[in-house]
Amino acid sequence: MTQPIDSPAGRTALAPFVRTVARGPGRGRALTREEAAEALGLVLDGTAAPEAAGALLMVMRYRGEAASEIAGFADALASGPDWRQARPDLDWPSYAAGRTRGLPWFLLAAKLVAGAGHRVTLHGWNAHRHEIRDALPGLGIPVAESGDALGRALDAQSIAYVPLEAWSPGGHRLIRLREVFGLRSCINTVLRVANPFGARAQVEGVFHPPYRGLQTDAGALMGQQNLLIIKGAGGEFERNPSKEIELFGLLDGAEVDLTAQALREETRRLADPGGTPEDLRRLWTDALEDEFSRALVTGTAALALLALRAAPDLARAEAMAEELWEGRDREALPEGDVA
Repeated sequence: MTQPIDSPAGRTALAPFVRTVARGPGRGRALTREEAAEALGLVLDGTAAPEAAGALLMVMRYRGEAASEIAGFADALASGPDWRQARPDLDWPSYAAGRTRGLPWFLLAAKLVAGAGHRVTLHGWNAHRHEIRDALPGLGIPVAESGDALGRALDAQSIAYVPLEAWSPGGHRLIRLREVFGLRSCINTVLRVANPFGARAQVEGVFHPPYRGLQTDAGALMGQQNLLIIKGAGGEFERNPSKEIELFGLLDGAEVDLTAQALREETRRLADPGGTPEDLRRLWTDALEDEFSRALVTGTAALALLALRAAPDLARAEAMAEELWEGRDREALPEGDVA
């Protein structure tokens, strides 16, 4: 039975977990996976006092999170069985919080991969990235707000976007604590690794490179076999074609550290603002000629195909992505302009 927050049990529910992580150098330790799941469960069900939840999350941020804690928090945020019945192939999280970056070209990469028959589920919440959800209708990417809707969308189009507030209202409340703290918490990382719909492969972006190892280790603890992580613009899984990119993660259960060479000599910052969601449609239909953005889309799609093990190596994945781009259905977009 859930204890009221203002009850003695509610006020002290997280105390053992806060003591464990906050005792100081040489005395504190990371939570085990089981402890982390229990602690976040107390937060999600309303048992724990808000100030105790804030203390736990901020101590972990200051100290640095452990893979066991990330995996345990992901366990606590697990979606219901109705979501997992949708059976996606690829999990594609989008939780970048940067205020300034370019258009979400990665949506076209996801659409390209889905066009090859792979069931792609995007999910996310982006405080300052309204153009992501604005672009979805014009690209023919449906928004699914229930497990049944997700299954139908994947059956019909092999791609869908699930808002965080639909699959995890509790996760949505937690990620918005950034507005209270003025700082991100480990929840951003947890949502990236959560794989809430049980996909067999994952792609993940990071903004800070040290998180690549943390997310790899958490994925391994959670039994993930195929996972690719890159440092992308604003933290999205999006490949800058003018830069050499380090790939981290797991392929067939084995840890990998690969390098993807630059695809173009042209230099452009993905964080540069400009353009509208309509430009995504225009690139797809050939109304916009932009070789840099085209290489961004196919290069990102290639990494997703590698994570899916649709190709044995990166070179073949890149060639496959180019073939998919050349053969894409340019007319497979809804009529009308996007917002």
